[in-house]
Amino acid sequence: MSERVGEKSDLIEKVIKVNRVAKVVKGGRRFSFNALVVVGDGKGRVGYGLGKANEVTEAVRKGIERATKNMKRVVTEGRTIAHKVVGRYGASKVVITPGQPGQGIVAAGPVRAVMECVGIHDIAVKRLGSSNPHNMIKAALDGIFKLKSYEEIAVRRGVPVERLRPVKAG
Repeated sequence: MSERVGEKSDLIEKVIKVNRVAKVVKGGRRFSFNALVVVGDGKGRVGYGLGKANEVTEAVRKGIERATKNMKRVVTEGRTIAHKVVGRYGASKVVITPGQPGQGIVAAGPVRAVMECVGIHDIAVKRLGSSNPHNMIKAALDGIFKLKSYEEIAVRRGVPVERLRPVKAG
């Protein structure tokens, strides 16, 4: 997993996985590559893309291009999220829990990259089921796109927002 910060933009680009694919033809094997990339602005927007090409750099560029086009907004509450949420995709499942201030990102590989790109700094994520990076990213994005803000929850429940927000110690 590597990190690239674009020269002309302020987007955070993380290459999650580069895979080499071989096609057997009459003269031997033809190799091509695919790159799984997550892109975010660190301020609540994130997207992912899969780029395929005959060279790694071209596959990464195409992945970044697709990820930038597919960016969506995520609801965050400061450095964390408002509530616990479960994201599912295929055989992968991720349980995303808000963290305490200063806790950091407690998550493995692909999900950590997603949280860093979104701009969430205090969070705990547990992966259940398949550890396939493609499915883990899609499950993590499914979970964080389901998030609601305290205001949305308060309106839906018909209670004041102050009753939902956690009391800050100190």
